[in-house]
Amino acid sequence: MALFLSTFVNKVDKKGRVSVPASFRATLAGQSFAGIVAFRSFKSPALDACGIDWMERLAQSLDNLALFSTEHDDLAASTLADSRQLPFDGDGRIVLPADLAGHAKITDRAAFVGRGPMFQIWNPEAFERFQNEARARVQEAGATLRLNPPGGAS
Repeated sequence: MALFLSTFVNKVDKKGRVSVPASFRATLAGQSFAGIVAFRSFKSPALDACGIDWMERLAQSLDNLALFSTEHDDLAASTLADSRQLPFDGDGRIVLPADLAGHAKITDRAAFVGRGPMFQIWNPEAFERFQNEARARVQEAGATLRLNPPGGAS
């Protein structure tokens, strides 16, 4: 399973090109599409991003919903219809489409934020605020996590 960890801040050039962190590119190596898939997060001022393998799992998961239900249609429109396949160039960069960059308010720098099987792309200052608020909520709630046993069974 692909696993994206850590946070990296990279420069975005005037053409909208940004280097995807080397560790993220290594995680995506061997997938059927050499690049990332990105769409506007519907929860945060950020982009949700992943490899094509995870996107295929997401699409298959929609099959668990009633085909013509509002929930199915809304989730498909918010993810699949909004997704962009962004290929790597020879230097490991992608071009962020203007509408996606605008949603996340990304201008000259982009933060690549690992989230396990997927990652997000944020405006670095916005992510720093979000991360600080998230840490405060975790501390205030005394949140804990029960680790699954080896092998993934719960």
